[in-house]
Amino acid sequence: MACAISARAVPSESPLPAVSLVIPVFNERESLEPLLKEIDEVAKSLPDSTVEVVFVDDGSRDGSWDVIAALAAKNTNVRGLRFQRNFGKAAALNAGFRNATGDTVMTLDADLQDDPHEIPEFLKKLDEGFDLV
Repeated sequence: MACAISARAVPSESPLPAVSLVIPVFNERESLEPLLKEIDEVAKSLPDSTVEVVFVDDGSRDGSWDVIAALAAKNTNVRGLRFQRNFGKAAALNAGFRNATGDTVMTLDADLQDDPHEIPEFLKKLDEGFDLV
């Protein structure tokens, strides 16, 4: 797929995560740090869970990639993929899924529309035997 070929990754050196959060990003510079702060709060509350955050910059022009690269440089659990142009949310999710390394993969919107504090509830449902939540 063309979008996978055009993606450039920021590598992570953290151990394999239990949960990967795939987050498509398009001109979301202002919300990325607050979103990661909320994710970190939730991750600390999860028993024995390592959380990987995979931001996929879908051709942003507002400096979102600079924020993602800075967050990845400071946090070993953060990875970034960057498209050279906008391919759309479906392509960004696909690239994120292909690069996620967690046993469980979840998606969140970068604009804080999805509440990261709901993550434990999703994981609880998976533990109850649901395949898809």
